[in-house]
Amino acid sequence: MDNKQKFYITTAIAYASRKPHIGNAYDIVLADMIARYKKMMGFDVYLMTGSDEHGQKIEEYAKADGISPKEFVDNASANIKAVWDSLDTCYDKFIRTTDDYHEDAVQKIFKKLYDQGDIYKSTYEGKYCVPCESFYTESQLVDGKCPDCGREVIDSKEEAYFLRLSKYQDKLVEYYEQNPDFIKPESRKNEMLNNFIKPGLQDLCVSRSSFKWGVPVSFDDKHVIYVWIDALSNYITGVGYNPDGSSEQYKKLWPADLHVIGKDIVRFHTIYWPIILMALGEPLPKQVLGHPWVLVGDDKMSKSKGNVIYADELAARFGIDAVRYYLLSEIPFTQDGTITYESFITKFNADLANTLGNLVNRTVAMTNKYFGGKVTAPASREELDNELIAVANDTIQKYYSLMDAYRNADACECVMNFAKRLNKYIDETTPWVLAKDEATLPRLNDVLYNLLEGIRLLSIMLTPVIPSSCKSIAAQINSDCKELDFGKVNEFTVGEATPLFARIDMPKVLEEIAAEQAKKAAEAEKAANIVKLPEISIDDFAKVELTTAKIVACEPIPKAKKLLKLTLNDGSGKPRTVASGIAKYYTPAELIGHNVIVVSNLKPAILCGVESNGMILAADCPNDDVKVIFVDNIPEGCKIR
Repeated sequence: MDNKQKFYITTAIAYASRKPHIGNAYDIVLADMIARYKKMMGFDVYLMTGSDEHGQKIEEYAKADGISPKEFVDNASANIKAVWDSLDTCYDKFIRTTDDYHEDAVQKIFKKLYDQGDIYKSTYEGKYCVPCESFYTESQLVDGKCPDCGREVIDSKEEAYFLRLSKYQDKLVEYYEQNPDFIKPESRKNEMLNNFIKPGLQDLCVSRSSFKWGVPVSFDDKHVIYVWIDALSNYITGVGYNPDGSSEQYKKLWPADLHVIGKDIVRFHTIYWPIILMALGEPLPKQVLGHPWVLVGDDKMSKSKGNVIYADELAARFGIDAVRYYLLSEIPFTQDGTITYESFITKFNADLANTLGNLVNRTVAMTNKYFGGKVTAPASREELDNELIAVANDTIQKYYSLMDAYRNADACECVMNFAKRLNKYIDETTPWVLAKDEATLPRLNDVLYNLLEGIRLLSIMLTPVIPSSCKSIAAQINSDCKELDFGKVNEFTVGEATPLFARIDMPKVLEEIAAEQAKKAAEAEKAANIVKLPEISIDDFAKVELTTAKIVACEPIPKAKKLLKLTLNDGSGKPRTVASGIAKYYTPAELIGHNVIVVSNLKPAILCGVESNGMILAADCPNDDVKVIFVDNIPEGCKIR
């Protein structure tokens, strides 16, 4: 193991704000595919992912939820891990930027850069995007909005520490020139040079004083260390970097062989991050892959637009490998890809169910039917066989080339084309006809062997993409041979034919999804329509008298379909009558005997001829439901405060 060539690969760490959607998940699925492929090629692979947990947004979200920022990110990070795990990803480490060792190392990195003059203190005044946590000059804005996310920016002025990007500009350009494959695809590199570097790098704000949820600057407690040093440093702190002395693991793994990130954060990883490393005197990562976005239709996913698709929910409905296959086969190398439920189902049925699944199922079934499950390597080959083998060998070479270049969608297409060729081979050789004649059984053996050997190659090449399904294929053909070379198995003794992918009834499933979405939309609309009342003081609240009371009698009110007449014992010695609009949700028998909370100093009102002296407390619940708040464990007549 120790003599294997190492391959250290990372993803961008997910921001711990809300549940990751399918676009967010592309990062980890792509990195996982690359990691699995590299392992298959004999590399000693280490894959790290994680969560970015500091910043103003987190502080605001936590406040809105009424919990501490740490509680908020604990929940969010757990959700991220759960989604990653739901996609069968094989990461070796999940780093959190709230981990003690990370925060300690970040403080030391900041101090080191400050002590050597690469960080200095000044005042920043400019445009700030809260969601991106980035400052911009007026000239960098696009139509007056954030150039990265398109949202509104705010004017901001505050004391801050700055990183001297300008000091390292020439050195960075030199690195680009000496390492032409540093940024992939090529278009991303051109964008960095033309849009950011050549116009002149401006020093970068690396601290904030307007919020507290972050890693404190060790020598200035008014400031927290900004995301670009905090979050970006995870790639080295997660494997043991520390300015006071780094671990053996760090010395083994760094520099990273590949950073897998979205195209929207290429600038931070190919300008800010290399300069931070240069300033620290550490080697730069070998390559940064800025992958395209996954769009819903032609638009970015947004909760406000109601077009968010979540990866774990998609996997729960259609299967983990179905989601992995779609993402890895449908997203181009240089262009944004799209996902809709229609396109997902179409792809699933065409490639997984019809082409691959059907090929495996009928080949294994025929092997069992005609030869009791066992076939042997052919003694000779016909021209059609040689043609098939030539296609197999060509596919393997193209597969290597495409996977090495991280052109996963093209690699998937290449492999699936070979699967289609195997299906055509069945049509050309007509095994069911060969089975009818004793004289052609040897030929049938050869045909089925060639098909099984082709399926074996498919399962190996597709393992990084759909690992669970390929494990099932290997079990069905009963082969553990991992050599990507046609003819390496002497005989096959297959297992039972088990369907891999059941064809999806698109109209039925789309109807189910539409109903679910309509229900969610209705609930969201109901929640949005709840009027948020103005804040009150404790003195205002003190004016409301809440008392526990027992419902001793209950009856409908004539000509009032929504109202019930409640008779309450509130401990005063006198019965209290309350008219309540809960007839739709409760029968009198369901209420009598329960203790409730009543607003006892509410001004009396006449409702359908009944004098109502108070109001019982109830909650509006989802699905147009109402629940009375029962307090049967509290005696009647108690004051609620």
